[in-house]
Amino acid sequence: MARLQLEFPEDQYYFSTPLTVRVTDINGANHLGNDSMISMISEARARFLFEFGIRETAQEGIGIIVTDLATTYKAEAHARDQLLFEVGMMDFNKYGGDIIFRISRPANQTLVAMAKSGFVFFDYQAGKVVAMPDDFKAKFSRVNYID
Repeated sequence: MARLQLEFPEDQYYFSTPLTVRVTDINGANHLGNDSMISMISEARARFLFEFGIRETAQEGIGIIVTDLATTYKAEAHARDQLLFEVGMMDFNKYGGDIIFRISRPANQTLVAMAKSGFVFFDYQAGKVVAMPDDFKAKFSRVNYID
């Protein structure tokens, strides 16, 4: 079976945020567990969207729904490690695109993981996927479009 390869253009990162690995994030193998990494990726995504004034969820109106997540691990992380989550966008289409993540440990310049999360815009009142709003597109002018 072919292994998943994630490589992203350098010019697609728009934001970075530090997160600390907590003791409760450690699994039985004594490193950052997959479930905790997913939670940290979700936190980085939420901070990124907040920074750009984008509502991830909405009681009324349009929000974002995550459609998939792919992660490749390059190194272990341990309790109290300070990780840097670089977040960006790529491959926009009519309804959404991909949020990308590069996760590293700045203390020793180690790449810990790469991840990509697909998303679409969703109208919570109508209960359906909708086209990407123009004001969202305008915030990320460097992002390429695919059909």
